[in-house]
Amino acid sequence: MNALARLNPFPRWRGALRRWWETRLLRSDQQLLTQRNLYILPTRAGLMLAATVLVLLLASINYQLNLGYLLTFLLAGCALVGMHVGHATLRGLQLHLLPPEPQFLGSGSTLTLELASTRKTPRHGISAGLPDKAGHAYVDVPAGGRSQVHVAFAPTRRGLHALPTLTLETRFPMGAFRVWTLWRPAAQLLVYPQPEPHPPPLPGGEPRGGGALARHAASSGEFDGVRAYRRGDPLKLVVWKKAAKAGELVSRDSQQAQRHQLWLDLALAGGHDREQRLARLCAWVLQADRLELEYGLRLPGLELQPASGEAHKRRCLEALALC
Repeated sequence: MNALARLNPFPRWRGALRRWWETRLLRSDQQLLTQRNLYILPTRAGLMLAATVLVLLLASINYQLNLGYLLTFLLAGCALVGMHVGHATLRGLQLHLLPPEPQFLGSGSTLTLELASTRKTPRHGISAGLPDKAGHAYVDVPAGGRSQVHVAFAPTRRGLHALPTLTLETRFPMGAFRVWTLWRPAAQLLVYPQPEPHPPPLPGGEPRGGGALARHAASSGEFDGVRAYRRGDPLKLVVWKKAAKAGELVSRDSQQAQRHQLWLDLALAGGHDREQRLARLCAWVLQADRLELEYGLRLPGLELQPASGEAHKRRCLEALALC
């Protein structure tokens, strides 16, 4: 592989040139495409068309073929018109990146781009994607309207990620020229840890006011806080997961919940390394949220007090992502 790279250094040089080029682009979540940020080069099909036109021209000159001249200049004229049409397809487009939603590691993310046009004619054959990556998404923009296109992005680690450079291009109408632009969004994507597929039961609840001794005494069994179902209990208090496993209806015991607190502690998560412990905590956070329990989170240098709800779940997941 190294020998092949030494024999063919062009891909390495091309990658270094592109990275240098990208660093000169300002980050922004909105961009207007003009002749200053649009680039155009012939494609392989365009080079073959140019070679064909050249052969036709030489043959027409050599044999004095009037119809050959006609065909030669007709093809050349179509290519030139196609170049201007392709450039006009992107020129004047307004790009806008919708804020990306946080994602779990391994699930992939989708970046949503909105393309707006003020032109009175539609724009066709526009693709969006990552540079040097397959799987570009195609879209047409209606006259004076807007369209959305989705670009797949798969981060390889948790945390806060700067979005990659995006490219928009078109080869409309003949495919002889490639018109493209590079865009560096300013938004960032938060990636949560990947939840453990089959986590153990939630840790035992700690007595309220308990300190380090209470945390060490906490069992590794499932956090109960439930009692037998009583007639008149609201359905939202029924723990359906326990009912499915045990075959009987149980309700959350608010009195026991007042005596104990559920703490999700990194020190109690087990696992062989830090990422496995974070994955287990992530699964516990999701499980406690599904059961509508109040829970707190303890991480090195951070302690989130017990609470419940969507906002608390997002705070906990964000803390796990940035831990």
